[in-house]
Amino acid sequence: MTFNDDSDIRGGRVSKRGRNVGIGVGLGGGGLVVVAVLLLGQLFGVDLSGVVPTDGAAPDSNATALTQCTTGAQANDDVDCRMQAAATSLDAYWTGVLASKYTQPQLVLFDGATTTGCGNATTDVGPFYCPPDQTVYIDTSFYDELKSRFGATGGPLAQLYVVAHEWGHHIQNITGIMDGLDLQDSGPTSDSVRLELQADCFAGAWVGGASTTLDAHGKPFLDPPTTAQIADALNAAAAVGDDHIQSTLGTGQVDPESFTHGTSAQREKWFRVGYEKGPQQCDTFGASSREL
Repeated sequence: MTFNDDSDIRGGRVSKRGRNVGIGVGLGGGGLVVVAVLLLGQLFGVDLSGVVPTDGAAPDSNATALTQCTTGAQANDDVDCRMQAAATSLDAYWTGVLASKYTQPQLVLFDGATTTGCGNATTDVGPFYCPPDQTVYIDTSFYDELKSRFGATGGPLAQLYVVAHEWGHHIQNITGIMDGLDLQDSGPTSDSVRLELQADCFAGAWVGGASTTLDAHGKPFLDPPTTAQIADALNAAAAVGDDHIQSTLGTGQVDPESFTHGTSAQREKWFRVGYEKGPQQCDTFGASSREL
């Protein structure tokens, strides 16, 4: 999607951290973190069973706000400013949906490795949402890997889909959807899969409403998405489907009982549901196995 050049993208709680040397690998923090990470488990071959939870240590303090990012024109030209614009637009959209129930998450852009409220993390875990500190973490070099490793076309809306998906996990957290789920389970109808598909649906809902979501001056943040841009987002969703990852990056064998995020077709489907029908239709937990 293309941001309106003169839209005001200030407002999101976005910061950037420099390279953090000497930080260990892996995430702690328990089951919520396991499902909040977009690309874990079979995607990168991470064994979560041996991860030791932390005490919810505070994130790094060496972060700087992206105060240089103020306009949509900058968001169209620079990936960091694009993340700033996405956060501001997502905040405005979800405030409109949830009103006073909405609380802003933080978005932290990092390089290589960082500490979080869920423990230590490296780029290898991919973009993720940490419930204890209500923060989305992204190393933007992941967007290059999305194309080079996972075969996605990787246009701007594909990048925005990733952010919006993680924002979806924040919505699940603050509205209580995550409460009481069996987040250690896997399989085609598991709570983990349903949670991820719902986050895809929430991402699609934001895309559907983004061109009518207004900045502080009443101007739409984004132009309506083109057919090609929607195809980019759907392509990114398909690229991180469990079946695609297992068949192209894993053993070559697809094992539905190990699914934690859903198939490529499911991820595309639920993005479309949100895009076409809005967040009220994103009840993946009420869907039957056939409806998933």
